[in-house]
Amino acid sequence: MRTITLADGRTVEVECLSCALTSGLIEPDGGVVFESEHFHAHQDVAYPVEGLIILASKRHVKGLDELTEAERQEYIEVLSNIRKAQREVLGIESVYYFYNEDTTHHFHTWMVPRYEWMYAFGRSVESVRPVLLHARNERNTSENLEKVHHALDALKNALHDQGR
Repeated sequence: MRTITLADGRTVEVECLSCALTSGLIEPDGGVVFESEHFHAHQDVAYPVEGLIILASKRHVKGLDELTEAERQEYIEVLSNIRKAQREVLGIESVYYFYNEDTTHHFHTWMVPRYEWMYAFGRSVESVRPVLLHARNERNTSENLEKVHHALDALKNALHDQGR
């Protein structure tokens, strides 16, 4: 078991955070952005950044190559639909995508938006960790969390309108 502190201050003890989120055992702050047979999309529970979405496989696998053909096709479709909504509804021009197989969670992709305030930390992949820590430590305010929730609602509505 691991103890994890969520962005909203809750601490949870879980074997696998992804399993707990995709099964509904833990409700992410702001709820689920999108859910399908194979995937679960939610606001990253550790970092309060508007539109920072985690797209996680419901099945406990580690690598892209372990997904079935149906899962791979759905993954690309859902990832594209979320990205389209981020651009059209939230005005997010650029996103960094991260997927790593040596995680303690199972297969998931981070969709990390890039906002103007983030460029003070640099414009490369090395800037992402300091950005996320800054968000957790300095932007974890009720005002910012309200913006995060509004962004989530907008994404949910846009994905619903797309027929997803």
